[in-house]
Amino acid sequence: MFENFSEMMLELFATSLWETLIMVGISGLVGALIGIPLGVFLRLTDRGGVLENGPANKIVGWIVNAVRSTPFIILLVAIIPLTRFITGSSIGTAAAVVPLTIADAPFVARLVEASLREVDNGLIEAAQAMGATTSQI
Repeated sequence: MFENFSEMMLELFATSLWETLIMVGISGLVGALIGIPLGVFLRLTDRGGVLENGPANKIVGWIVNAVRSTPFIILLVAIIPLTRFITGSSIGTAAAVVPLTIADAPFVARLVEASLREVDNGLIEAAQAMGATTSQI
């Protein structure tokens, strides 16, 4: 199967595959580190949440929805100055991690929020009745 490919083509393929794995891995990890607390915050401040705060939830929810609904190519171009500030370049593997992370975090946040919505309210009430703090819940 690979006899039709030159050594240079296979080397280029291997390099590109490695760069892709790096971009996806780093952006996925950092996106999760941002998205998980964001999703927990969205659930805690939602109506019926432990730290119910309508205005904060609306603002953060609006930002999450805005980033999620923005096409990636537009997001990529819109944050070129931020990318250049963080990485020193607007092209390449390192530069691609910034917009991928910013696009990934809101998706993770909504997944976490949706998962936490599935927790039975009776379980949360029972934890509060036993004196659990918000961070313990």
